[in-house]
Amino acid sequence: MPIDLQRVRAIDVHTHVHRNAAGEPLPSDGPEGAVAKVFGNDALLSVAELAEFYREREMACVAFFVDLIGFESPLSNDDVFTEAAKHDDVIIPFASIDPRRGADGVAEARRLIETYPVRGFKFHPSLQAFWPNDEAFYPLYEVLQEARVPALFHTGQTAVGSGQPGGGGIRLKYSNPMALDDVAADFPDMPIVMAHPSVPWQDEALSVAVHKPQVYIDLSGWSPKYFPENLVRYSNTLLKHKVLFGTDYPALTPERWMRDFETLPIKDEVKPLILKDNAARLFGLG
Repeated sequence: MPIDLQRVRAIDVHTHVHRNAAGEPLPSDGPEGAVAKVFGNDALLSVAELAEFYREREMACVAFFVDLIGFESPLSNDDVFTEAAKHDDVIIPFASIDPRRGADGVAEARRLIETYPVRGFKFHPSLQAFWPNDEAFYPLYEVLQEARVPALFHTGQTAVGSGQPGGGGIRLKYSNPMALDDVAADFPDMPIVMAHPSVPWQDEALSVAVHKPQVYIDLSGWSPKYFPENLVRYSNTLLKHKVLFGTDYPALTPERWMRDFETLPIKDEVKPLILKDNAARLFGLG
């Protein structure tokens, strides 16, 4: 059953799956192990559990995990898409491919797009340790552009590795949004979502989103009460059609995000755009 836009009151464009269909969780000592400690929320859900969680809140959500070379994960793209098909009234499934997989990753992207109703791809430059504008990864983007599916890139600081020695070896530099300006210029028909307020590069992210028509910003991973003033101002004006509600669940709950969002001076006519309408248009819903 497709998503009923009359029924859902919001579309969360950024949530994580942490268990497979058999209930096996991501290892607690893995690269995302510090996230629960940072945010104080250890809800690790499967696709089915995530669907029920958002269904109860009359919301739809984008769901994915992060593929990472060298990390043994109980999750797979096939697992996510197979389970998402059972809950397509609320789940918008994204794939994840570590771009460093090279030709194998390109072939996998094609297979997934040919096999499932892929709504987009999730990338994490800092965690996957790659520059998004390295032309070695352009063959992968060509597959996405051909299919007209969005590419969602983590930008800015990351909770992954936070507090661990050396930040878990994760380098923030890869998630500077200016690298995505090159990608947007070279792939004008591939929608790009810059995930999170891009601390400490918020001005760069706003500039790219204003300049490149197919670039969006999701507001996940930070409580709205911490949003930079310029992000709020642009969300109200120049970018009101390109800003998207997201939580980064389980990092933040929808309730926490919504409660803090209500404290911002967002215009009444802009709120439904951010919470649902912009995402519905981006994903071709309804």
